[in-house]
Amino acid sequence: MAKKAVPTHAGMPLLALCLQLGAAAAGMLKADRAQDGGGSGEDTLSHSLTLVQRLEALLVQGNGSDVSLRVETPSADEVKMIQAHSLVLSLQSPVFEEMLSSRNSSALVLKESSDCAAVFDKFIRYLYCGEISLRLDQATPLHRLATKYQVLGLQQGITQYMTQNLARDSPSGHVAGWYEYALQAGDVTLRDSCLQYLAWNLSAVLQSGEWVAISSQLLMSLLQRSDLILQSEMELFEGLEAWIIKNEPDGLTAENALRAVRYAMMPPHELFRLQTQSSVLARYQESVRDLLYMSYQFHSASPLHMAKYFDVNCSLFIPRNYLSPAWGSPWAISNPTRDDRSTSFQTQLGPSGHDASKRVTWNALFSPRWLPLSMRPMYTETGAMQPTRVEGGRPRIIITPATSSADFAGVNFQKTVLVMAQQRGKVVVKHVYNFHQSTEEIGDFLAKADLYRRTSEYLIDSSLLLHIVVKPLYQSLITIKN
Repeated sequence: MAKKAVPTHAGMPLLALCLQLGAAAAGMLKADRAQDGGGSGEDTLSHSLTLVQRLEALLVQGNGSDVSLRVETPSADEVKMIQAHSLVLSLQSPVFEEMLSSRNSSALVLKESSDCAAVFDKFIRYLYCGEISLRLDQATPLHRLATKYQVLGLQQGITQYMTQNLARDSPSGHVAGWYEYALQAGDVTLRDSCLQYLAWNLSAVLQSGEWVAISSQLLMSLLQRSDLILQSEMELFEGLEAWIIKNEPDGLTAENALRAVRYAMMPPHELFRLQTQSSVLARYQESVRDLLYMSYQFHSASPLHMAKYFDVNCSLFIPRNYLSPAWGSPWAISNPTRDDRSTSFQTQLGPSGHDASKRVTWNALFSPRWLPLSMRPMYTETGAMQPTRVEGGRPRIIITPATSSADFAGVNFQKTVLVMAQQRGKVVVKHVYNFHQSTEEIGDFLAKADLYRRTSEYLIDSSLLLHIVVKPLYQSLITIKN
């Protein structure tokens, strides 16, 4: 089978390039030699760094170049010329390979946006050296170039860089912008990572300048989620109110956004304050009147009694992950690999005003090395006790009520554990686990968390930071949605 020819402008430039690279790589040897034990082995002498340096010198100096890249912006107010080598471009990019095979001159004219043109030299340098330095604001244009020219290694590397730098501080915020770009580019991994970060750290996002600049599409994607992590539903409404005032959306967009607020999760006195003081709610009150009416009824009557006359099987009555004390408690576990720990806290029985004054006391037990029954060693001696915790196990949390009550009838308590981590000097939510009583139900609780290394992102001042949220759901009435 004939080998496919690498496109070149002329024979000599390619020959010169190969000779220069060969000289640089002359020190790269593989040799067999007799080992002390009489056998033979292979040793490697690597001078790959020297090779990379010579490649970079070829790019900088233009030695042996056989193609000129003319990078133009749409407004044609900026032109960038780069002397390059068709061999390198073709090896790294199938798009360049196709363009070079069909060219009829020594120059390629490339039309790029202004932001892509500004980083094009970085992009080309990566093709020669296999490394790149970048800032947060350069990630999107470099990812766009890697996608356009099908440089998959760079594309995947920048996606990873972006997902690892979501928590990094920037003057005007960057996560929402990256989400919009990922949506446009079809990068599902980046899109989902950005959306999850925004949802799980919404309280911080609401306080940033980035919030009022998000698109209406992203706004609705967030408002419809049940896994939002924030102080309260009132905090979400206030953020939405600020967004509407700033962006002045069309009436339909504003109404749809306001109808996604879960007013039933606000106590009656907060609802009354909204109706009397919120300028946005006063303007659009007719569009949410039915939701406010149902919320007042939800708080005034027993949920089971209300279900006889109204359909309450909707997201309006499903709590999100609220951080306020009525819904749960933070828990800092110092030296989490040492031994079992326990804590107690109280929550309201349910979101309905009918149940809000009733309190439930919860006991939580953390075991750093728990083994399921099926994985424990067997003991054959009569009357021998099997240990409940042994070496080599995995972390587990059990959350149970301290007492039972007839008030629990018809209420299903979903437990949610938020696991914090420190990224770029900022404490963020790293994982969210949902279960009924024990994290053993989900199987992967803290499975990949490093709780031993002092520099682990999971240890903040030598402690594992958790936040337990108890979400009361009227089980005969409500279907959980996300």
